[in-house]
Amino acid sequence: MKLSISALCLLLIGWLSSCSSVNVQEKQGVNFSRFRTYDWAKTDVKTTGDANPIYKSSLADEMIQTAMGQELNARGIRQVTGNAKPDFYITYHLYVEDAERTVSNPPAAGFAYPYAVSYRGGFLPINYGYWYSPAYFNTGYRTEEYKEGTMIVDIIDASTNDLVWRGSIADPVNNPASFGKQFSESARDILDKFPAQKS
Repeated sequence: MKLSISALCLLLIGWLSSCSSVNVQEKQGVNFSRFRTYDWAKTDVKTTGDANPIYKSSLADEMIQTAMGQELNARGIRQVTGNAKPDFYITYHLYVEDAERTVSNPPAAGFAYPYAVSYRGGFLPINYGYWYSPAYFNTGYRTEEYKEGTMIVDIIDASTNDLVWRGSIADPVNNPASFGKQFSESARDILDKFPAQKS
């Protein structure tokens, strides 16, 4: 039982450390409750020399903008139509860069359950690695390269053209095919911090 609780705690700590948090910058003195309409400004995707066209996919942009529109609609904020001027402009920037991280190597095979004993007609695995940790079980760490995607969402006051709110988040984006889906989720996480109240 002690083993299971320890393993669960380690998994939870690992999961929490892998979760990215949203960073927010906000201009003081702004009454965000007056922002009830919006329109899109130009969107940029920036990469460090990666010519993969999927990073500039219009399909990904559509997914991201749909997710953001749903989050704003949940707050009673609507996109303007025709020639109407919005209360604010919203834009997002996506950066895809090479990054490195240090990860632990997987445990040696057979370390978790080196032997089993018979108990009431069944087998009970015995994990003595919890109590004894020989040096050869310590597999060390390695450096791993990956693609890191950063999303920045900017809110611009249409009456002053001032940037009044910015949210950002960074996550691995190793699979280009899931680019739109991943950044759609990031957009929801960011706009969840937007100070306009949900309706």
